[in-house]
Amino acid sequence: MILIIVSVILTILAVLVLGVRIDLDAETISWKARPRMLLGFLFLLLNVFGCFTTIKTGEVGIKVRFGEIVSSTTDTGIVFKLPFEDMKKINVKVQKYENEEAFSTSTKDLQIVNNIKVSINYQIDGTKAVDLYKTVGTNYQTTVLEPAIQETIKAVISQYTAEELVTKRSDVSLAINNTLDERISLYGINSVAVSINNFDFSESYNQAIEQKAVAEQEVETSKNQLEKAKIDAEKKKVEAQGEAEANALLQQSLTDQIIAQQFIEKWNGQLPTTMTDSAIPFINAN
Repeated sequence: MILIIVSVILTILAVLVLGVRIDLDAETISWKARPRMLLGFLFLLLNVFGCFTTIKTGEVGIKVRFGEIVSSTTDTGIVFKLPFEDMKKINVKVQKYENEEAFSTSTKDLQIVNNIKVSINYQIDGTKAVDLYKTVGTNYQTTVLEPAIQETIKAVISQYTAEELVTKRSDVSLAINNTLDERISLYGINSVAVSINNFDFSESYNQAIEQKAVAEQEVETSKNQLEKAKIDAEKKKVEAQGEAEANALLQQSLTDQIIAQQFIEKWNGQLPTTMTDSAIPFINAN
């Protein structure tokens, strides 16, 4: 704020000076508004405002003078610089990268993976922002990040089969993040998280997967039917065995006296019109 006030005062003084006219012959000094004052005012105003820039929260400012790094700052707000100095700003917040153009690669079992799209959350290490600017500049996303992302994804996916790429998707994402972080951390960039948004297999492979799923379902259905048949057969066997054991016990318990007793209980007192020696087994003719 003090620098702004001083600059404004100097600008006003400069304008006033431009309006002064010294007449040596008459030995007089006069002041009058002149066109050159307006031009001088505009020139000085541009230079004054060129001495200030703004550093936002989450940025590192790198002061460059004639292509040479002079200093860096993490101070936020209005920062003073000379008119011929440039302030490069590096974003050190967590940023998101998504590849606009999908790319392809192959898996461990040589299946083609198409239309790969990912989201990468990354962050610039503020302590290495100056080194990043020295080695790469501000176009680090195109120069470093994009090539590293594609190379890493292709290398990691080649370590998994097509089936594993589907069933172990979170493991693949974690492996990509760790591998990517190792590569780009050399430049002062950290990979925070990786998400695989999309990928497709070839049409022939999708059909093979569908056929495999149908076959596995049929096998599972057959197993279930066989298991049910075994259970039903075992159940019938147990029931038959139980019935046979019950009949055997009943047969053992049926003595002549029990049979006679049951006959008497059920007899209505009438004798049959035709009788044989065995008609009434419990009556002795003698």
